[in-house]
Amino acid sequence: MAKYYAWGAVVAVVLLIVGMVVFTMGGNDEKYAQCTSTKASAAIGGPFTLVDEDGKTVTDKDVIDEPSLLYFGYTFCPDVCPLDNSRNAEAIEILESQGKMVKPVFISVDPDRDTPEVLRDFTENLHPRMVGLTGSLEQVAAASKAYRTFYDKHDPEEGDEEFYLIDHSTWSYLVFPGEGTVALFKRDLTPNQMAEQMSCYLDAR
Repeated sequence: MAKYYAWGAVVAVVLLIVGMVVFTMGGNDEKYAQCTSTKASAAIGGPFTLVDEDGKTVTDKDVIDEPSLLYFGYTFCPDVCPLDNSRNAEAIEILESQGKMVKPVFISVDPDRDTPEVLRDFTENLHPRMVGLTGSLEQVAAASKAYRTFYDKHDPEEGDEEFYLIDHSTWSYLVFPGEGTVALFKRDLTPNQMAEQMSCYLDAR
């Protein structure tokens, strides 16, 4: 487990640097300059083809048809993914109470275990509007590459091929249709902090 958290810390630093570089190079629109968080640009994110909870093939245009909050993880994650997605769901509920809508999206990096049915159970427990996505190994890898995420599957436990952990990055991505990724959010934000920051981006659209 120590390796699991160590990798997460390394990846978080790498992605923070990437996000800052993108912003410094002028990728972000001036209209979001007043909003806090690590800013990003369309250089992070892009087209993908995945499978939703109903087994239907969908593209990024089908999924990101409104402001969306994306997170890459896996349902068997022992603690990080449930905590992060619970935080995201709570932040989105705060926004809902203000009349602002953001779609929560969970993209699995564990397609071997995360079937559409498994994803549906996971997302329904977190938020009624949360969308779960999976796909082939190739489809998931392509989506992960587009969003500059990292994941690395551990070897299974001896005698139990179904039990393994996956190191992965833990950023959440605020994505607007027609604009792409506008912000990255670290996992140390509280629901209220995250809702406040997302609200700024929504107001500035």
